[in-house]
Amino acid sequence: MILLEGLSKSFNGVKVLDDLNIEFEEKRITVVIGRSGGGKSVMLKHIIGLMKPDSGKVFIGGVDINSLKKKELNEIRKKFGMVFQDGALLDSLNVFENVAFPLRRHLKLSENEIKDKVYSVLDDVGLEGQDNKMPSEISGGMRKRVGVARALILNPEIMLFDEPTTGLDPIMSDVINNLIISMHNKFKFTGIIISHDISGAFKTGDTVAMLYNGKIIESGTPEYFKNSDNRVVSQFISGSMEGPISI
Repeated sequence: MILLEGLSKSFNGVKVLDDLNIEFEEKRITVVIGRSGGGKSVMLKHIIGLMKPDSGKVFIGGVDINSLKKKELNEIRKKFGMVFQDGALLDSLNVFENVAFPLRRHLKLSENEIKDKVYSVLDDVGLEGQDNKMPSEISGGMRKRVGVARALILNPEIMLFDEPTTGLDPIMSDVINNLIISMHNKFKFTGIIISHDISGAFKTGDTVAMLYNGKIIESGTPEYFKNSDNRVVSQFISGSMEGPISI
């Protein structure tokens, strides 16, 4: 579904992505872990076409998106749903209208059709009865779930999650991780999760990959990853200050 080939990107002479290569399997969830500021979000922006690489290619369904014109790129983007770190809800709209926003923008549906779709996906993410509340009136965990509902409303082929559990307590983090798993079981999207949540990565990911110094240094099943003999991976998983990763 998604292939990054020889991807490199620098900012002000600092190389953030360095000949990065990774393949994201169709209808599977891949979790990419790595240090803060290590290029994970930059990688996501290349996947969705918000950034262009200095070199390398981004293939979506076999198409190099960097060769597309704006109109063609926008068509590719319709395949994506995106869940941002903070939910990125529109503060002036209630929960219902936040979730309905993509439908109103991209599809010509009757009001009854919009209501059916919105209430269905709110029920999927456990937010039934919360449709009239404003973003300021709900918890951080609920805002994340509204973000997931809005991203799913167009039934995308690909879902991108940028730090979905950041700022949440361990219990709510587990709620979000379980939500991602249940939504993947229902909608069968290709999922990419950017995360620091090691336990969540092992729980949600079919594949776990580590981005370090601009490259993918390890990739495999959670079980393979846990038993990696790569000292960088071992240090990151354990959270130890002792090891090859400099502080």
